[in-house]
Amino acid sequence: MLKLLLSQEDYEVVTAVTCEEALQLATEREFDLYVMDRRLPDGSGLQLCQDLAKATPGVPCIFYSGDAYEMHRQEAMAAGAVAYVPKPDVEGLIEAVHKLLSERECAAA
Repeated sequence: MLKLLLSQEDYEVVTAVTCEEALQLATEREFDLYVMDRRLPDGSGLQLCQDLAKATPGVPCIFYSGDAYEMHRQEAMAAGAVAYVPKPDVEGLIEAVHKLLSERECAAA
C-alpha cells in the first residue's frame, strides 16, 4: 500500500521484506531515504537503521510503525532515525518523506 501511495506522489519506491534484503539492496543501489517499521520478520528495525547508517552514511531513515508510544519514538531517534510517524498516519508519512527529500535537494543544490 505504501509503495502505491508514495509512487502516486512521483517517488521511486523499492521494497525489502527483511533486514537482510534491505542491507543487500543498500549495498547494490543508491537511495535517498529509507522508510521502515520497528518490527521486521528477521530482526529489529532499530538495528537495521543502525546498520544502514554504517553502510550508507548520510541517508536518512524514517520509521513508520504501529508502536506509537513516546519511548518507541525515542528509541528510533537514538538508533539514528530522523523522523518517527505512527501508523496509520499515511499523510504524516508522505509529508515527512517530502520534507526530507526537499531538504536533501536544497542541500545538494
